[in-house]
Amino acid sequence: MGHYHFDQIIDRTNTNSIKHTFDESKGKTPDMVPLWVADMDFRSPDEVIDRIRERCEHGIFGYTRVSGEYLNAVQGWFERRFGWKTESEWMVRTPGVVYAVSAAISALTEKGDAVLIQSPVYYPFARSIEAAERRTVRSSLLFDGRRYTIDFDEFEKKIVEEKVKLFILCSPHNPVGRVWTKAELARMGEICLKHNVYVVSDEIHCDFVWKGFVHTPFATVSEEMRDISITCTAPSKTFNLAGMKTSNIFIPNPEIREKFKGVLSSWHCGEPAIFGLTACQAAYECGETWLEEVKEYIQENVRKTTEYFEREFPQIKVVAPEGTYLLWMDCRELAVEPEKVDSFMLERAKVWMDDGAMFGPEGTGFERMNLGSPWSVLEKACGQIVQAAKELPERPF
Repeated sequence: MGHYHFDQIIDRTNTNSIKHTFDESKGKTPDMVPLWVADMDFRSPDEVIDRIRERCEHGIFGYTRVSGEYLNAVQGWFERRFGWKTESEWMVRTPGVVYAVSAAISALTEKGDAVLIQSPVYYPFARSIEAAERRTVRSSLLFDGRRYTIDFDEFEKKIVEEKVKLFILCSPHNPVGRVWTKAELARMGEICLKHNVYVVSDEIHCDFVWKGFVHTPFATVSEEMRDISITCTAPSKTFNLAGMKTSNIFIPNPEIREKFKGVLSSWHCGEPAIFGLTACQAAYECGETWLEEVKEYIQENVRKTTEYFEREFPQIKVVAPEGTYLLWMDCRELAVEPEKVDSFMLERAKVWMDDGAMFGPEGTGFERMNLGSPWSVLEKACGQIVQAAKELPERPF
């Protein structure tokens, strides 16, 4: 038995948790099981909590700089876990990965330029592109009913026809759970190099890769690809620290880095958050045991949830994840119209997940379930979904 007990139910109500804040005017009622936004219902590592408590007891929380110890902790993590040797000058701090993606769009493109995403994909990408008055270009992933792959011909065709300037890569991919192979990354990178396209690689889920798969940082594929890339990382998903608002962005190319930092300066992005730095450093120095234990627990959640639907209601098809703690579920065989699947989950099953359509039109009829909860919570949600599904009439369409 491990040191940590992830079966424990921790009451998160009255803590201002976004995940557990219900808004009845928007159809989110307190009787729903919340399995939507990507934070976990597990306590962060004890070492992180202790370090924050120790820093808090000092009692003075003034403007804070990044220390050499912090840089060593972050760089050491990526070298140990992924064999990626980085330089401290490559690193830039931001309050979050979405913030960094938005800054990269502003730094490397002009209004009206095209930015490519692989759909269905993390919905803030498109929102960030549109907010910056750029054009969103979608290259649809191929789905064979079990697994997603890349249509490389379409990927390149879209880049050429739309004159794409920037590609936002999601690696591992949220929501479909793919962990791109080095060969896949290389082929995408070669196309981008050929057509002078920058790559922003969101690798926030890199620490959640399941057995049999390996995460390859895009910047390690080749020196040429390293020099056209911005790699976005954070401890937030790994150690359940999203509220600490601390991300580490690696930008090896000094010209790109200066453009990026120029945008941050114009947005008045000042000194980093003191507790974010404290938590991140502690997590990367002391959190590996916790991470390995939580991965084992969530891997079991993946297995149990998949088997539950296969046994009780196989019309709901789970897309086997290679990475992330998010489960992508194909619900198009339910006896409701694909556009109404999310309403069915909320109103009939009383389970609050993310509507697949949020991630792009290719996601219509799918749901994204967060598996970062005790199994008893997930089992309850699965039971409610299956019960509600079995009460549906025959498919009317």
